[in-house]
Amino acid sequence: MKKIKLNRDYLITYGMVILFYIIMTILKGTGNLTSLFSGLLVPICVYSILAVSLNLTVGILGELSLGHAGFMCVGAFSSAFFSMCMKDVITNSFIRFFIALVISALVAAFFGIIIGIPVLRLRGDYLAIVTLAFGEIIKNIVNILYVGRDSDGMHISIKDSISLGLKDDGKVIINGAQGITGTPHDSNFTIGIVLLLITLFVVLNFMHSRSGRAVMAIRDNRIAAESIGINISKYKLMAFSISAALAGIAGALYAHNLSTLNALPKNFGYNMSIMILVYVVLGGIGNIRGSIIAATILTVLPELLRGFSDYRMLIYSVVLIALMLFNASPGAIEFKEKYSIKKLLAKKKQTEEVH
Repeated sequence: MKKIKLNRDYLITYGMVILFYIIMTILKGTGNLTSLFSGLLVPICVYSILAVSLNLTVGILGELSLGHAGFMCVGAFSSAFFSMCMKDVITNSFIRFFIALVISALVAAFFGIIIGIPVLRLRGDYLAIVTLAFGEIIKNIVNILYVGRDSDGMHISIKDSISLGLKDDGKVIINGAQGITGTPHDSNFTIGIVLLLITLFVVLNFMHSRSGRAVMAIRDNRIAAESIGINISKYKLMAFSISAALAGIAGALYAHNLSTLNALPKNFGYNMSIMILVYVVLGGIGNIRGSIIAATILTVLPELLRGFSDYRMLIYSVVLIALMLFNASPGAIEFKEKYSIKKLLAKKKQTEEVH
């Protein structure tokens, strides 16, 4: 019975994403979707993947991470760098983007493991502090990094592009604070939805696997989990590295939707990490479906309020507070439980059986 319920919950979540894709595709095909909202479709997929992946760390693992944008940044620049280098070698955009996605996931997971090995052994909020520092360090390193390529190979400098000493056939790929220009536009809404569905498949199946149950046991009671032989470090590192890899994939999707990729504070800084955390908290910690809904609403809302000019962010903040109160207050929780669709349907069925 429990397995049937889980499968039904899975299908609702997958169905919600597929229905959103169908509706948006129809609206776009009939010309009823403005260019502004068409441009938001890929970012919605990016932020949904980031929210779901962070929920794996915050909601399932029970650890606070404040540097999720750092893993996104690593994935974005590693994939964009590969695509720029291979643009003339691999002409098939699908194959090139697929390899770029794999590279972004592997690089982000590698950094996740490097950070997780020393930090996840400790107790307390050390992970939050280290990931916060990691996100800022990565952003600043990218902003001072100059990488070029010519017939002699790769050239790296942290001074300026002239110091690379490139030949006439050379090309600057990463140009410091100017970032990467000319990244192939390989991502689209369809690919974004497919990646979101893959992310859901990975996270939902991990949650209800043996490893996922071990991770949740550690979250609920570390001492009890350790006493029955669960390897604390192993399972925490597993969940954290999967979360980082998925953030890297979101970064690759983000990078290939832009013509110019910069490591700006608004894109990969501390505020972005906090924004992703807001998606998770607003949608409900541990609630995967809620993370997607929250990410979608908060991505679209600023654009809906653009007509209010100076009052836009004020209204946005008020709506955010109202949504948070509705989601978390005891009265609202009681109201949602009392009048939930599931309970109303069960009540209707019970009434029909009586009659």
